[in-house]
Amino acid sequence: MFNFKKGLTGLALFLSLTLILAACGGNNSGDSSEGSSESGSSVGEEMDYEIVGIEPGAGIMKATTSAIEEYDSLKGWELIESSSAAMAAELGKAIEDEEPVIVTGWTPHWMFAKYDLKYLEDPQGLYGEEENIETFARDGLKEDKPSAHTILDQFKWSPEDMNAVMVEIQEGAQPEEAAKNWVNEHTDMVEEWTNGADEVEGEEISLAYVAWDSEIASTNVVAQVLMSMGYDVELTQLDAASMFIAVSEGDADAMVAGWLPITHADLLDEYGDTMERLGPNLEGAKTGLVVPSYVEADSIEDLKPAE
Repeated sequence: MFNFKKGLTGLALFLSLTLILAACGGNNSGDSSEGSSESGSSVGEEMDYEIVGIEPGAGIMKATTSAIEEYDSLKGWELIESSSAAMAAELGKAIEDEEPVIVTGWTPHWMFAKYDLKYLEDPQGLYGEEENIETFARDGLKEDKPSAHTILDQFKWSPEDMNAVMVEIQEGAQPEEAAKNWVNEHTDMVEEWTNGADEVEGEEISLAYVAWDSEIASTNVVAQVLMSMGYDVELTQLDAASMFIAVSEGDADAMVAGWLPITHADLLDEYGDTMERLGPNLEGAKTGLVVPSYVEADSIEDLKPAE
């Protein structure tokens, strides 16, 4: 005979289990949907659709402005103007907090030695391929200061050399101190730069540079070498355009900070004919959009437009 009470108890138990299983299934479905939404969510939203840049007018800023215009994935993004130091500080803070961030970056730069970073692929090639950093001198420097001209013309080093100086500066050394340490530890290379140059007694020479960590390192190294040959060296920090203008107009004797063929292309077109181009002092430089390796994007096209 059917036991009514037992039947009700069994039915209640069955319904309870069904509801529990349904709830669990619903949660799993919700988790799956949420996970899918998260994995497909916009990295850009977490970064407020902002790219942390450097000084306005820099070539990498112009390239990034073009990228925002040309890439559908960057529609609605904003390029934030700052400075190379502010950019590096913002990058460091984001990494410390394990948050996503995207910056305008370049190598050589000490941040690649300190952090695990990657360039976002640039399928449209707006940032170009590898660049060279070149030396420029004012017209007439070879006749006026032949020894300095010889040293500047023969100055060539590698990204690894530059990184060593930058890292020491970033760790707290003054630029002139780090440069002097590097010069003292690389006498063979310095002898190649000074080969054929005569020592002088207190001749003045001025070097212009832009306040990028890479150019602070290279300019201070060259200054130390010139000082060791008897020159009284004056260093003048300028923005990129003013640096080219200073050398082209003879207000500065030289610079070792021309990034080509992309970054300073416009400045070379405008002022290149009124200065002497001595050629690359470093090969294998690169610019582009840089993110910490934990950011789930490998290409500019992996980003999402602002909604």
